[in-house]
Amino acid sequence: MSLLSDLLNLDLSENTEKIIAEYIWIGGSGLDLRSKARTLPGPVSDPSKLPKWNYDGSSTGQAPGEDSEVILYPQAIFKDPFRRGNNILVICDTYTPAGEPIPTNKRANAAKVFSHPDVVAEVPWYGIEQEYTLLQKDVKWPIGWPLGGFPGPQGPYYCGAGADKAFGRDIVDAHYKACLYAGINISGINGEVMPGQWEFQVGPAVGISAGDELWAARYILERITEIAGVVLSLDPKPIQGDWNGAGAHTNYSTKSMREDGGYEVIKKAIEKLGLRHKEHISAYGEGNERRLTGRHETADINTFLWGVANRGASIRVGRDTEKEGKGYFEDRRPASNMDPYVVTSMIAETTLLWKP
Repeated sequence: MSLLSDLLNLDLSENTEKIIAEYIWIGGSGLDLRSKARTLPGPVSDPSKLPKWNYDGSSTGQAPGEDSEVILYPQAIFKDPFRRGNNILVICDTYTPAGEPIPTNKRANAAKVFSHPDVVAEVPWYGIEQEYTLLQKDVKWPIGWPLGGFPGPQGPYYCGAGADKAFGRDIVDAHYKACLYAGINISGINGEVMPGQWEFQVGPAVGISAGDELWAARYILERITEIAGVVLSLDPKPIQGDWNGAGAHTNYSTKSMREDGGYEVIKKAIEKLGLRHKEHISAYGEGNERRLTGRHETADINTFLWGVANRGASIRVGRDTEKEGKGYFEDRRPASNMDPYVVTSMIAETTLLWKP
């Protein structure tokens, strides 16, 4: 094995200018990440300088067999924490050969929203709190849980330490460092309320980059769990019963909200979000009705409610924001399996472009 790891860790830069680019895209389910690698003649830092590529869309549920070619457009570059050196990870989106975005390409519409002059002028910032659960590979049961049984009730696990409270910290820490290495603006990690569940935060990120960075962070986490022999679940309610679900709380602010008088702007934005509650819920992730029950720090899925420092609300405003009269708010409705391109662009569209 040592020879294998020696080869995996070979530093190519001593012998060749060539680099490896791992092209990453979202598959047909809207949640499955796919990737393949190609050799490039030398280092690249600008996605527009990268060649387009293609793949067999009939094998990812994105095209029919008789016309299966889907084209990858490179959109964002991150350093590759697995191959290191000048090698890169490339976040791509997906198009027909004629240049039309395919139906599962949610980035294309988000890019339109984020390039709208009214949105650009407001410099929207996002901070996304990605919760996830680590499962044992063959039984799909959370790591650290007794097989076919349950651990002690929730309470000691949130931000806990110790072999009987924190399960999978090595994976979490490896992911944290790998994201920092890659150039992702990961801002923190913590153990969650349910044992075997963790969270990382990405942001603040501006506009479309929030989606690019979150998808890159998810890809890196999939790769690390693959190495560890553990399964990553983004299910919003992986275990039924008296256990917390998993969300992707999305923190949001605009230039006007961050400036003096911003609290009034925040209240108007929240009012607009309330008027489009149903549309947002339908776009905020699959299976969210199992999570948004009005229990376990959630608001009921059919109710729109906002409040200061209220974790049982749809939208939470922080005490600091209320006190300073400016700042940001947190949309607590998105599920852990939401598409960040959809959620971030929809929040910007509703609060900045939609006229009720």
